[in-house]
Amino acid sequence: MEKQKQLEEYLKTLKKVAIAYSGGIDSSYLSFLANKVLPKEQVLAVIANGIMVPRKDYEEAITFLKENHFQYIEVPYKPLEITEFRENYKDRCYHCKKELMTILKKTANENGYEYLLDGKNADDLTVYRPGNRATEEVGIISPLAKFKISKEEIRQYSKNLGISFWNKPSNSCLATRFPYNTNLTEEVLKKVEESEEIIKDLGIPKVRVRVHDNIARIEVNPEDFEMILNNIKYKNDDNIVEKIKKLGFSYVTLDLSGLKSGSFD
Repeated sequence: MEKQKQLEEYLKTLKKVAIAYSGGIDSSYLSFLANKVLPKEQVLAVIANGIMVPRKDYEEAITFLKENHFQYIEVPYKPLEITEFRENYKDRCYHCKKELMTILKKTANENGYEYLLDGKNADDLTVYRPGNRATEEVGIISPLAKFKISKEEIRQYSKNLGISFWNKPSNSCLATRFPYNTNLTEEVLKKVEESEEIIKDLGIPKVRVRVHDNIARIEVNPEDFEMILNNIKYKNDDNIVEKIKKLGFSYVTLDLSGLKSGSFD
């Protein structure tokens, strides 16, 4: 818990902070801890409302803020207006993150908050994250990374604090489900979101549906293969293959390599 103590003392020195809140466990832990060590009126969560975030995740994020009586502001965000995002360039995340963080920081500053913090953790520094450079350029503070707090440590600290979704699987921007240099639209992003919800309804929390033209490639952990295969054994209205095809796919496949974060990188 030494790292958490250091983090708490650091937050106290800032006195008043805004947090770029996504609803994931990293920014949830940071928001919870900031509200624990600082007066609630000195902490502001700023959350972007955009098509890149699954609606269920967004609604759960807002519920967390409301249930804990945290101050927050919702900021409309339209990533499809950014060419690099809409065309899904390899550096898409950099351009999207820079625009987003610039807007969130401006919102924080306009509401009297000098510092904007994000949930980037120590593990994020070791993998391909083009958005990291963007947050540094905008001047975002990343205290979890600063004190070398890993994802696993964040989950354990969150569990100790009583955050109910401490073990919630990580999610990512819906644009990551498509090969680079693929034109993205609101329609195709929603199609992926709905496909993943169909699979989650089976009781499989960790899933990615990757898109290859008219093919939906399902990635889940190998231990969940049997649940998928049992579901598709018989053709009926509850068959996930038929449900996903109705969303506009011609073929639905199961990736035998299992779930892999950033498999298009």
